[in-house]
Amino acid sequence: MTLSRLAELSADPSASFVLIARDGADSVELLTGEVVDVDLLADIPLTIDGSPREVFALVPYRQVRERGFVAQDDGAPLRCIVVDEHLPLPTPALIDALPSAPVPLQDAGFDIADEEYAEIVERVIADEIGRGEGANFVIRRDFTAQIDVDDRTAALTWFRALLTHERGAYWTFAVFTPGHIAVGASPEAHVVARGGVVTMNPISGTFRHPAGGSTRETLVDFLSSTKETEELFMVVDEELKMMSAVCSDGGRITGPHLKEMSRLTHTEYMLRGRSKLDPRDILRETMFAPTVTGSPMQNACAVIRRHERQPRGYYSGVAALFTPNADGGHDLDAPILIRTVYVQDGALRVPVGATLVRHSDPQGEVSETHGKAAGVLGAIGAIDRDRAAEARSDADAPAAEVALADDPTIAALLSSRNSRLADFWLNPQGDDATGPFQGRTAVVVDAEDRFTTMLAHQLRHLGLDVTIAPWSEVTDAELDTADLVVAGPGPGDPRDTENPRIARMRAVVARRVDARRPLLAVCLSHQILSDRFGIALMPLDAPHQGLQKSVPVFGEDASIGFYNTFTARVDPGTTAVEGAEVSADAASGDVYALRGERFASVQGHLESILSRDGIRTLERLVSHALS
Repeated sequence: MTLSRLAELSADPSASFVLIARDGADSVELLTGEVVDVDLLADIPLTIDGSPREVFALVPYRQVRERGFVAQDDGAPLRCIVVDEHLPLPTPALIDALPSAPVPLQDAGFDIADEEYAEIVERVIADEIGRGEGANFVIRRDFTAQIDVDDRTAALTWFRALLTHERGAYWTFAVFTPGHIAVGASPEAHVVARGGVVTMNPISGTFRHPAGGSTRETLVDFLSSTKETEELFMVVDEELKMMSAVCSDGGRITGPHLKEMSRLTHTEYMLRGRSKLDPRDILRETMFAPTVTGSPMQNACAVIRRHERQPRGYYSGVAALFTPNADGGHDLDAPILIRTVYVQDGALRVPVGATLVRHSDPQGEVSETHGKAAGVLGAIGAIDRDRAAEARSDADAPAAEVALADDPTIAALLSSRNSRLADFWLNPQGDDATGPFQGRTAVVVDAEDRFTTMLAHQLRHLGLDVTIAPWSEVTDAELDTADLVVAGPGPGDPRDTENPRIARMRAVVARRVDARRPLLAVCLSHQILSDRFGIALMPLDAPHQGLQKSVPVFGEDASIGFYNTFTARVDPGTTAVEGAEVSADAASGDVYALRGERFASVQGHLESILSRDGIRTLERLVSHALS
């Protein structure tokens, strides 16, 4: 009966339905219902006429504007299917019933040539990362082709191929609505909320299986890559910013794990915390994954806007399923829309992106996009192995029969990564703050880097009553009444006084120092404070984005994570300037921390997972500022 229902829906071009195969399930879910397009996430109709409803939603990238971030507006709808039917389909029978004839591709290729994409990569590294605009950015291009098969038939054919050949995907899915058809196998659950527990699953690093499958030796080489390791740490930091915004306990890290798929292997962590927020609010605060945008998130959106030629549509958005639960609310299950094929009016489009960091090689990132596109096209059976080789990737090679995650050498190599990370984020933290600064208030001024959410969480852990205020909204009255003001980090050149954000952060720092009121300045604000004491500011020879260093901080060596492109620098050996004590690198003179009458500052990010001594150093600096 259910298969005949699917046949009926497939034959009706006006029908809307979704097929979902979740990892580990032995059946495929069929969801049908009425399509409702809404403007905002808050408008998703979870309740109709007083009754809770199950809703499937396609959330486009442009929705990030709800967070105040910029995006090209292509009009892609926030499309909801209010579910009337939710039926199980037996997977073997469904595979037999779906079309299997190959769908030939015509006029296939990337919309941006390799040479042009390499030039974009070079510009982003030089002009964005090199100017301190952020740690990493994802820039995409699209593989496109024409097909001469009905759109729905093609999508069902590709869905069958994914069910048959792909493994390890979090969701394998196909979405059919008028004007919008998508089929894919997403490896990544962006955000899940069930029973008050929120889970995020940052995945980064892409190992393309060589011909014949992956081996311990080839995987060890991948896991030993500095670029791949730091890339994963950076996206974990970025998603912890989101977790700290939605979870009362900030979020705990577990992992790392291997995400082994049929043609690709990734590394991943799991983040978990508790939240009482509406699932739509959780989804809004976690738009979107840094693995497909970059960090810091707000500036990543601006960089994408500057360097991508076309709007993103649904690429890097999410597919979100809201399901009523026994508590009268809704659970949320929302994978990222990547590894996805979009088909419309006889045209196929596969968006793929590369994560650009300070170590990136332009030609390597070109190859990365080829590999990702070939992985998708090989998985759906749109190209064979020979064509995949033409795409300059072995990504469609068969997977190893043995799960390499079980290999003791691989397991030990993965586990060793956590020795670099802060225990604070690896261990349960709890909701109750019993730290030494109870009864004190703090305002954290956000300079457009949501590291402030993690910083605020740590300050609460130390007992402070914390409010986060955006730089453009914080009032002088708020600054004057707080026991402690934390001038936060942010992107950009601290010397650029014409920038309104930099100018305001300079005013925040000056106001507290002049009033001799407790101040902690972090990263960008540390540089601004240094400038106030006549210390020179300059760009580093190489950006310290996602770099872990052991540095002196007033008599103690501390392991701290750095995300800076600019530095304050004194003559080597300098330990003080007029009005401030200086803790600096003995060789370069780079200033790591300042302290003086009721103020302290630090260049590194004590809240980062890379700051093993972060919470200890934060307590020391706050104690000095408040003394």
